[in-house]
Amino acid sequence: MDFTTLTVELLKGLNNITGSYGLAIIALTIIVRGCLWPLGVSQQRSMRAMQVLQPKMKQIQERYKNDPQTMQRKLMEFYKENKFNPMAGCLPLLIQMPIFIMLYAALISPQFIQEAGNSKFLFIDRLDKTLRGSAGNSYDGYFSVSGGDRFVIYKNVKITIGDEVLEKNNIIKKNAVEVQGNVTPGESVDLKISLNDINLKFDELANITGAEVDIQNMKTREVENVKFERRDNILAASMPTNTPKSEFNTDVLILILLFAGSMIFTQKIMMAQNKNVSQDPMQAQMQKMMGTMMPVMIIFMFIIAPIPAGVLLYLVVSNIIQIIQTVVINKQMEAEDNHKNLSGDKDISTLKTVKPIETKTIEEKK
Repeated sequence: MDFTTLTVELLKGLNNITGSYGLAIIALTIIVRGCLWPLGVSQQRSMRAMQVLQPKMKQIQERYKNDPQTMQRKLMEFYKENKFNPMAGCLPLLIQMPIFIMLYAALISPQFIQEAGNSKFLFIDRLDKTLRGSAGNSYDGYFSVSGGDRFVIYKNVKITIGDEVLEKNNIIKKNAVEVQGNVTPGESVDLKISLNDINLKFDELANITGAEVDIQNMKTREVENVKFERRDNILAASMPTNTPKSEFNTDVLILILLFAGSMIFTQKIMMAQNKNVSQDPMQAQMQKMMGTMMPVMIIFMFIIAPIPAGVLLYLVVSNIIQIIQTVVINKQMEAEDNHKNLSGDKDISTLKTVKPIETKTIEEKK
């Protein structure tokens, strides 16, 4: 079982529990973020330590700027002495990236589209919709097509064997449909199914005369009932086509804006929580600029890239959980700092790690 099928099956199982594929995606997000919570704590502590230690790190860099090897050695000693791992903040992002890719692959897969692509949730019309798409009317006798369209078996499958009709949905492989020639709007598209992709006994395959199958265009999500005829070792059919209508999905745009807004809010919370921490002015300015530019860049990327609504829902919920996590963990760290101050413990910011360069004055002999 590949990762895409595994993810679809996981969503299917969560759907059986929650009663909605939208709630299933939210449940999956909560499970993932819950498993990553300890790493999130480590990430925030690492970021806070980085801000506190930045001035001292800069001193080392300035002092040994003409000796890169010594500078690197001194920095490693500095990290070790203060128990600081500069890569700790990157680990949660690296782990989440494969999860994002798996979810993306699952929601654009034929398995999910056939199972739950038309699922609605709150204001979301379809969980497999992207911001811009091509629409076609299902079961109108025409496929709305453009170059490079792919077709898959949908649900209803009827195979004629002699004088009998066998109706069984999973009897033909989902990806068994192939296009013969090119796909051109306005011209008939030729489709074929190899007998090798039909799960029947040899004597039954030999007596197949035709089939009636619901076929889906993966790009437009349009479904048409197609009648196939037996030709040697294949089932062949021809369907008329037209040009698809372009559509702009406002519900997906709302999800993109919600995602960007939650990112901005997360950045503001983190900056507000760190306002009492001594920071290098240039670093603070860079953080502020990144907090403004990053959401804009991501909105631009999501407008260009075809991200399904279900993936955007995952990202929005993930950001909301990140906001909660940031507030909770920062309050814990503030409580720890207050406890250290009351007990007289030394804070990490007071550690003496870089020996200042002493200046000597030489008195001239008179």
